[in-house]
Amino acid sequence: MTEQAKTPRLRYDEGCLAAHALNLIGDRWALLVVRELVFAPKRFQMIRAGLPGITASVLTGRLGQLVEAGVVAHDVRLGIYSLTDAGHGLLPVLEALCRWALMVPGHDPSRFISPTALMISMGVNLLPEKAGEAVAGFDFGSEAFEMRVTGGEVRTVAVERPEAPFLLKGNGNGMASAVYGRLTLEELVENGRVSVTGDAEAAQRFVAMFGLRREGARDATD
Repeated sequence: MTEQAKTPRLRYDEGCLAAHALNLIGDRWALLVVRELVFAPKRFQMIRAGLPGITASVLTGRLGQLVEAGVVAHDVRLGIYSLTDAGHGLLPVLEALCRWALMVPGHDPSRFISPTALMISMGVNLLPEKAGEAVAGFDFGSEAFEMRVTGGEVRTVAVERPEAPFLLKGNGNGMASAVYGRLTLEELVENGRVSVTGDAEAAQRFVAMFGLRREGARDATD
C-alpha cells in the first residue's frame, strides 16, 4: 500500500485543527466505533453488538479508516481491534459530547444503550454533592465492569469477574433505568429490569450518586 493510499481522503480543505480531526474521525459511526473500544479490545462481532444500527460492510469500512488514521490497531492474527494512544485520547471528546447532549433537546433514553455507552455516561454524570467512596460491579452478560468512585472521580475498567460489594446485572437500558430512573433498585428487581447480588443497600446508595442534570430529561424507564 502506498503512502498516498494510507492517507485518509480529505473532506475539509482547511488548515483548521478541528477540520483535520474531522477528516480522520468525522465520518458517521466512527466515534461510536471508538466508544465501543474505550475499555477493552474487541472482535468485530462484539463491536457490532454495541452498534445495532450498523451494517457489517460499514463497520468494516470504518475500522479500516480508523486503522489508517492511527486511531485503532488491528491484530490480524487474533482478529482483535484495540485503541491506540491516539484513540484513547478521544475519550474526553466522547465525554464532552455527553455533557453537551444534556444541553439540547431530543435525547431518547428508551432507545438502545450499549454497556460501554452507559459506563462512559456515568463517568460524566456523577453528582459531586452525593459522591462517596464506593466500588460497584456491573455484569451485562457479554461484558463486565468494575467502577470505582473515589475523590469525586469515576474510574471504570473492563473485567472478567467484578470484585465488589455488590453486582448489578442487566442490559444497557435496564442498567440505565437503575442509574438514572425514578424507580428504586428494589422496584426494578421486582419487575425484572435488573438483578442485584450482594449488598443491595450499598447498591442503592451507589446508583443514587448519579443523575442527569438537564431539566426535564426523559426518564430511562419511560
